[in-house]
Amino acid sequence: MDITLIKGHGSGNDFLIIDEITNGYSFSESERAELAKLLCNREGELGADGILYVINSKNADGRMRVFNADGSEASMCGNGLRLVARYVCELKGLDEAVIETMKANLKVSRKPEIYDGVPTYQVEISPVLFELSALPLNLDQPTLLNEKIEELSDDLMFTALAVPNPHLVAIVTAGQLEGNLQKELSEKVNGPNELFPDGVNVSFVKPLESGAIYVRTFERGVGFTNACGTAMSASSLVTCLQGLNKLETSIQVYNNGGKVHCIVHQQDGKYRIDLIGNATYLYNAAISVDLSGATFTVSRKEELSEQQTYEKLQGEVQEYLSTTLKG
Repeated sequence: MDITLIKGHGSGNDFLIIDEITNGYSFSESERAELAKLLCNREGELGADGILYVINSKNADGRMRVFNADGSEASMCGNGLRLVARYVCELKGLDEAVIETMKANLKVSRKPEIYDGVPTYQVEISPVLFELSALPLNLDQPTLLNEKIEELSDDLMFTALAVPNPHLVAIVTAGQLEGNLQKELSEKVNGPNELFPDGVNVSFVKPLESGAIYVRTFERGVGFTNACGTAMSASSLVTCLQGLNKLETSIQVYNNGGKVHCIVHQQDGKYRIDLIGNATYLYNAAISVDLSGATFTVSRKEELSEQQTYEKLQGEVQEYLSTTLKG
């Protein structure tokens, strides 16, 4: 099969965007998964954290389906949603749109640039659920809010929430960021285990200064990534719950791929988060795929210039983190 695609990233979390709205592709469920495993392989010519399928929707401006590099489908992806928001808005000439995701129809909009020359979009992250059954997390209690899980750590305090994909968040010190603690813990809860039968995204959060945090995430189905949009959103909410940041106030969230802004809202006892950050395109490509042989060839690749501007933002972020993360 012949496929055209765009490779892009949100905060360094990179994806292949495949447009089913205008190209008329018709993939089976197994083909979606197999394409993700084949095309996202880092040893191949493309490589990515996942594929974003942009599809027609009966009740929204577009629909997003997200398949991770291991072929599993994610219920939500905040960084990917920014890319889909840009694609749909530009395709349909909109500044605001609604994107259908697995769990909810979410509002998205174009916003002033987070950094000069960097296309920026705001996306809604919701619903937010604290019930452990929503993750699921098998503990004999209804919720987990800044508490220990004895099977995982004697020192760390965890909060569990679904936004709507599952997240386990811990506020940590600079020392706890070092070493293999997060890797070992994450691999445990994403392998065969009794706590998280479906796995979970694990985030370590380091407060930097008032209104600023650093988040590093081990993503279920992917591993460590430069950034995870829903994890940064969930982490921002957790810092508000613990009094480290304030509701209705922009929080600068730094990550290994750059930074975003998050604003946590509360209404009628429910939370939602605005995630604001880049939607950067890297290149356009045309490929021919043979799924039966698990091979593909790239017939055309057109590099774009947007990454050069984004790298200036990344440079400033890395310079800032080099001093603040040590404290």
